[in-house]
Amino acid sequence: MRKPYIAGNWKMNMTPSAGAAFAKELAKALEGVDTKVMIAPPFVTIPAVLEAVKGSNIIVAAQNMNDHLSGAYTGEVSPAMLKDLGVTNVILGHSERRAIYGETDEFINKKVLLALSESMDIDLCVGETLEEREAGKLEEVLTRQVSVGLSGVSAEQMSHITIAYEPVWAIGTGKTATPEDADDAHAFIRSLVEKLYTKGVAEELIIQYGGSVKASNVKSLMSKKHIDGALVGGASLSVEQFLPIVTFDK
Repeated sequence: MRKPYIAGNWKMNMTPSAGAAFAKELAKALEGVDTKVMIAPPFVTIPAVLEAVKGSNIIVAAQNMNDHLSGAYTGEVSPAMLKDLGVTNVILGHSERRAIYGETDEFINKKVLLALSESMDIDLCVGETLEEREAGKLEEVLTRQVSVGLSGVSAEQMSHITIAYEPVWAIGTGKTATPEDADDAHAFIRSLVEKLYTKGVAEELIIQYGGSVKASNVKSLMSKKHIDGALVGGASLSVEQFLPIVTFDK
């Protein structure tokens, strides 16, 4: 039985003071709730949020990291720095990193392998653009992103990987893949992982859906066989909106 995993990606929102206040309120609201919950603040907000959620079960993740441990990479943050703060989770391959900053599957794979070597847990994002979907390339895109993204990752290391399927056309647009479409994509990803590893690894893999998830659609998405959680964007910036998503089955 795969445990539901709800994550909030704050993107470039929330100052340290605002983030700490939010995190404190969220931690209080989630007392006694056993759903796995992660929030990913901007780098500068992470220390304040870590302090605010101390003693709770909320995981604090980074939204990205560099593919080196240290060096002359101005403006970058390494996994060693994140670990020193107490961060053990990182989001990699988000569609905005791919589309805006040109991150390739191969580059993302370098980060995946480095994060694993540093004993970090990873949310690996995959998903197609509207053009790719309309051209019938959904399976081709997912095959490439999953197989290249996981290249060199052992079956044992897969316990540290969560895959987030986020159709790019549904992110921040208000559009959501139908629960059936999303479940089909998740089932395809699971079948890919089974081919790359084993049925057991595929069955244990948590696959989140990301793309305009909100309180009004989370239940129908989470009712599907292959949808195990959500990677939430805009709705994760308000306790009022995020809480019903986390507690969808309560």
